[in-house]
Amino acid sequence: MPVFAWEGRTRQGQVKKGVIEAATEAAAMMQLRAQAIIPTAVRPKAARSFELGFLKKGVKTRDLVVFTRQFATMIDAGLPLVQCLDIQAEQQQNKSFGEVLGKVKSDVEQGSTFAESLGKHPRVFDELYVNLVTAGEIGGVLDTILNRLSAYLEKADQLKRKVKSAMMYPITVLVVAIGVLVMLLVKVIPVFEKMFADFGGELPGPTQMVINVSHWLQQYLPLLIAAVVAAFVAYTQARRRVPRFRFQTDAIYLKLPIFGALLKKVAVARFSRTFSTMLSSGVPILDALEICAKTSGNRVIEAGLQKTRSAISEGKTIAEPLKAVGVFPGMVVQMIAVGEQTGAMDSMLSKLADFYDDEVDAAVAGLTSMLEPLMMVFLGGSIGTILIAMYLPIFKIAESVK
Repeated sequence: MPVFAWEGRTRQGQVKKGVIEAATEAAAMMQLRAQAIIPTAVRPKAARSFELGFLKKGVKTRDLVVFTRQFATMIDAGLPLVQCLDIQAEQQQNKSFGEVLGKVKSDVEQGSTFAESLGKHPRVFDELYVNLVTAGEIGGVLDTILNRLSAYLEKADQLKRKVKSAMMYPITVLVVAIGVLVMLLVKVIPVFEKMFADFGGELPGPTQMVINVSHWLQQYLPLLIAAVVAAFVAYTQARRRVPRFRFQTDAIYLKLPIFGALLKKVAVARFSRTFSTMLSSGVPILDALEICAKTSGNRVIEAGLQKTRSAISEGKTIAEPLKAVGVFPGMVVQMIAVGEQTGAMDSMLSKLADFYDDEVDAAVAGLTSMLEPLMMVFLGGSIGTILIAMYLPIFKIAESVK
């Protein structure tokens, strides 16, 4: 997402500056106004010159979870905010995270609120984190909010790891299978070809086909690798820079025959957990829906939640527009409607999140058990076909000798 450098002033007239991530300049200005900052200048941040950024250690979700839980304990024990930040910055093993916390501490010392200081580092502290901290500061329950936030982050991280494990297994097996096939066709088949040429005679059709594929691959392998890399880079850049393409591909993902159902369950679990955490922390429902939309990870779901937010602002209930999104099952919509009527939507959403976490577990287990034999059949079938094709001439030679 693009990064914008901004300058602005608070309602008290204090001048502030920083960076913010947003889809457009207008969106960046809206985010700043939501943080009670009047922007005076918002411009795209110039890209840095090349540096060994890949050597820097990023801030992992686990680092954030540990920091949040420890910070809540310190606040609950009565330690001053600046001292808590100082201790956390010094004890961080992740140097990048320690530098960020040092900057947050400096901003707090200069008079910024804790939430405002966190908001200057959107790559580490997202909108959900900043808004919950804002609610905690206003309500005087920062320690409670931080404990709730750390529990949410742990659940979200577990959900992300489940999806990664489901995706990584077939991808790993597929890459290994393709690597083995390429090695056979490029290195092994030419040896057999030379041996068959010494014997002379016409080769069987399957053998000749495999040899032709080997010739083509030897000639065009560098070009093929370059084309695959270029296609991957073009795809990722298009998803990052072309909103329409991102929307269309996200819609396709949700309709995939095997992975689509899993992605929908993940989306429901993430939405329920995020929405429940924000409502129970005192965040207004419209603000909570906007943040749920932005953290959904899917543009189709994001657009649907934004429409739901607009409908609620016009006086409608949440159930009708949420059903129109097309991702949330009828049971989810009905339970949210009941929670809205009884005033216990946060607890209802929490139960839904737990239920769909279990559903994701079952879906991942089922997907893995189904893909494992399919991948083995693909790998064994491909290699077996090549081996049989290479042994056909040997059988033919044996018959001629007899």
